[in-house]
Amino acid sequence: MSTKATFYHAGCPVCITAERTVAEGLDRTKFDVEIVHLGQNKARVSEAEKAGVKSVPALVINGQAFHINHGADLAVLKA
Repeated sequence: MSTKATFYHAGCPVCITAERTVAEGLDRTKFDVEIVHLGQNKARVSEAEKAGVKSVPALVINGQAFHINHGADLAVLKA
């Protein structure tokens, strides 16, 4: 059984680098990885916020948000 991991990003250079390094680097036999581009899918911003995401890029695993570097505040994506 794999663990759900959601990688939220906004498409900025920092986010793309983190996606390639972190999200794509997860062992797919252990993690069910979903990549969510919040710049293109604003309907999911509130979902990310409820998961504890304050800025992107961020990875949420088992309800725990892990912030990676700093590309954009979630508040900017809500606007």
